[in-house]
Amino acid sequence: MRLGGRMAAAIEVLADIETRKRPVADALKDWGLAHRFAGSGDRAAIGNIVYDALRMRLSHAWLMDDESETALVYAVLLRQWGFTRTSLAAELADDKFAPPAPDLTGLSERNLSDAPAHIQGDIPEWVVESFQSYFGDAWLAEAQAMAGRPTLDLRANTLKANRDKVVKALDRAGAQPTQIARQGIRIPAGDGASRLPNVTAELSFQKGWFEVQDEGSQIVADLVMPSEGQQVLDYCAGGGGKTLALSASLNNKGQVHAYDADRKRLAPIIERLRRAGTRNVQVHDDVQQMDALKEKLDVVLVDAPCTGTGTWRRRPDTKWRLTQKNIEERLGQQQDALSSAAAYVKPGGTLVYVTCSVLPEENDRQIERFLANNPSYEVQSALDDWKTLFGKDAPKPHSADGRSLTLTPASTQTDGFFFCKLKRQS
Repeated sequence: MRLGGRMAAAIEVLADIETRKRPVADALKDWGLAHRFAGSGDRAAIGNIVYDALRMRLSHAWLMDDESETALVYAVLLRQWGFTRTSLAAELADDKFAPPAPDLTGLSERNLSDAPAHIQGDIPEWVVESFQSYFGDAWLAEAQAMAGRPTLDLRANTLKANRDKVVKALDRAGAQPTQIARQGIRIPAGDGASRLPNVTAELSFQKGWFEVQDEGSQIVADLVMPSEGQQVLDYCAGGGGKTLALSASLNNKGQVHAYDADRKRLAPIIERLRRAGTRNVQVHDDVQQMDALKEKLDVVLVDAPCTGTGTWRRRPDTKWRLTQKNIEERLGQQQDALSSAAAYVKPGGTLVYVTCSVLPEENDRQIERFLANNPSYEVQSALDDWKTLFGKDAPKPHSADGRSLTLTPASTQTDGFFFCKLKRQS
């Protein structure tokens, strides 16, 4: 397919997402199944256009003075992919599949600095107050960083290979060590129609040398800092990314218990554990199976269900579907998860609260509520552990008080993650 056909396909997919209110991944998959003539390069390019359009939907529409799917696609090419009006017109001149160009006057005459702040930041207007309350004057830069493309991050599985060995195996993909995470590996996001490599097809992946995991997720797993021989619970384990990281950090010693109330989310963990070569993980899909663990565990990690605002780079469609009701539902689930997980922490043990959200309602305010109801816990300084693990020269996360911290695309070049460690005194 030429560029015009790819643009037309992206317009079709964006219209499907808007009309049917469905996830972008589902819409792209269905388009591919209905258009099997499209090659992998075509599908990757179409996906890039769609994702880029959704990441910057508000600013694209404002500058174009047109919120149609066609306007968004043209804005992607002209604002993000490096085309000029002249070069794009030349590229599409004899392409019969190219969509008719919309009026481009606004793009030439409008200045984004004149737009309302939430449009400059490409976030829903009603979320601005939460961003301001947490990030202060830096909130706009934080929001804008969430509209960029994410990198492909991997974690070297030290049970089978060290980071240098994995980087060498993935040299042709442009793999490099990450800035912060100790076992992290990063492959650049690429520009325009470029596609990320399919690293899961690599022999080194099949051998279990690495896992796909955002650097932010690796960092918060690092910050748990379990000691060899300890008993650890990953209470909301999901697909097992942090369980695997914790198992490796314990060097297959001690015990990691992986539990999730959603058995479907937990299902992939079995194959991942096998490939990684873990021997110290027990998987639980029935909370009653864990009664014997109550008040017995050294460390309990709660990777709580959340709105996922920290992952807006990867899932930009969710940015526009978020509602206040979604937040309220998640707040209740987080409180239940924290309360339930705390029952497994032994006196002197540690409870770790993590979300992939940057909203204070889901983060610091949840910790404040928990501490008010559980006076036997106190917050430990996460920034002290940060300096110990990653060194004084590593990029610093956002922190309001030096105790809890929040990773963001702007501060740490990772997905957004909140981290807080609490110590049970008695």
